[in-house]
Amino acid sequence: QVQLVESGGGLVQPGESLRLSCSASGVTLDYYGIGWFRQAPGKEREGVSCIHSTDDSTYYADSVKGRFTISRDNAKNTVYLQMNSLKLEDTAVYYCAAIHVITTVENMCTTKGLFNSWGQGTQVTVSS
Repeated sequence: QVQLVESGGGLVQPGESLRLSCSASGVTLDYYGIGWFRQAPGKEREGVSCIHSTDDSTYYADSVKGRFTISRDNAKNTVYLQMNSLKLEDTAVYYCAAIHVITTVENMCTTKGLFNSWGQGTQVTVSS
């Protein structure tokens, strides 16, 4: 398993931005598909955005499309989730996860049980 650490969460007002980071030690994240997931209280965990390992193709949930951007910085061994125009409904604990990819980037984000390495999560709260 890969040891992942998320950071960058916080409390912001609607319309503001945050950038989440997902880093790892001892492994090269460029070899892994990375997903960002979130779970709000009382709701199931949902796939927010994923990035494939072979071609860096990306997937976004409809709820975040046009507002969130996933990217890699291989020099820093880090995957980012830039979140702009945050909404109240984006409030959740955000997790990054890693997988040796064997499927499409959309399936990475929408099929349960594929990822076997998870970070501890970082809280994002959007409140006015």
